[in-house]
Amino acid sequence: MNWEQLLSLKRYGDKNKRLRKEQDETRLGFEVDYDRIIFSSAFRSLQDKTQVIPLSKTSFVHTRLTHSLEVSVVGRSLGRVVGKKILEKHPHLSTIHGYQFNDFGAIVAAAALAHDIGNPPFGHSGEKAIGEYFKTGRGKQYKEQLTPKQYQDLIDFEGNANGFKILTESREGIEGGLRLSYATLGAFMKYPKASLPKKPTSHIAHKKYGFFQNEKIFFDEVAEEVGLLKQNIKGETTYSRHPLTYLVEAADDICYTIIDFEDGINLGLIQEEYALEYLIKLVKETINTTKYNQLTTTADRLGYLRSLAINTLIQEAASIFIDNEEKILSGTFDTALIDKSKYDAQINDIIKISIDKIYQSQEVTEKEIAGYEILATLLDQYCVAADRYNAGEASNYDKLILRAEGHNFDYQNEEVYTRLISISNFVASLTDGNALLKFQKIKGLKI
Repeated sequence: MNWEQLLSLKRYGDKNKRLRKEQDETRLGFEVDYDRIIFSSAFRSLQDKTQVIPLSKTSFVHTRLTHSLEVSVVGRSLGRVVGKKILEKHPHLSTIHGYQFNDFGAIVAAAALAHDIGNPPFGHSGEKAIGEYFKTGRGKQYKEQLTPKQYQDLIDFEGNANGFKILTESREGIEGGLRLSYATLGAFMKYPKASLPKKPTSHIAHKKYGFFQNEKIFFDEVAEEVGLLKQNIKGETTYSRHPLTYLVEAADDICYTIIDFEDGINLGLIQEEYALEYLIKLVKETINTTKYNQLTTTADRLGYLRSLAINTLIQEAASIFIDNEEKILSGTFDTALIDKSKYDAQINDIIKISIDKIYQSQEVTEKEIAGYEILATLLDQYCVAADRYNAGEASNYDKLILRAEGHNFDYQNEEVYTRLISISNFVASLTDGNALLKFQKIKGLKI
């Protein structure tokens, strides 16, 4: 892979090549990507999708929106640090093509801003709830009507693939979705493969999948425009990762490791003294003990350690990227940047505590259970109504359901897969609160 191609400013529908040296510096294309994402309705909906504890109304807990903003800030810093080193190493990118180190930061910031845009309500349990409806619930009936890849898309419903759909899907009057630059879309494409074969290798890029079957043509177009390396694995085409995807992933890893941990402390799920001790281990090389001992409140101590920890891991991730640039460009770097960190032991200790005390806490477990019931009910009502409509057997109740919600998904499409993905996409787009409200109305609990 080469950086000039990887930093493509092309957008959906472009007929002419966009050159970096001809860009308006006051309205740089990569920065336009950021603006388009932040003003989108899909991004705004993240304010009512909780990062850690579903349906929590406490002011302490991060939502998907605040998490995404923080990941974007960290990603911007990572991109700038790496960009500066890349331009020093490849000066022609600057002298001939006009790229600047801030371009790297802008691309990573935009892709990081959108990294959770396709996630369903109720956290990662929302993905599992949608998948299990089609794998073990009433949605299993559709298996014989779908190709293996189409069915896998549904039973392993993936927020990353749904995010690509949201960012790029054409709608009436809106061609190409948000029309982001292909560089930003490439950096967003964390898992550049279809749902099958599932985990064909141990490479980090093959852990999940990155597009639904309906988006394959455009996904391939983006991958080829930015020059991702094409591979054939088990008879199927996959691509190498865009190098900047590693920075988007690192920004997310840094934030959820440190900030989810912070939420656990603020909620009282993790004892302060115990937790701060683990953070201190992570920043022991940079901490100013005199300054730290002068801080008198939990919030101040936590804020100081969080800042040091994030900065420490930014510098560490950037250094690992630069040291492994050739492997990354050749597609042979097969793990997350943070997994190569000298702080791996400290990070894993923090994550283990978060899993035990936060992700598997009673409150999270109970609300995830509720999320399963809510999403399965909504999927079932919409899928059944759409099926009966297409069979010419819609009951009056089905017609009422479609009159109320049918404008939100493509229930009239004769292709079963397209209907099911459209319905799943709509359910995934709901906020925690909106999903609960629709469930209550369907059950007659609220009018």
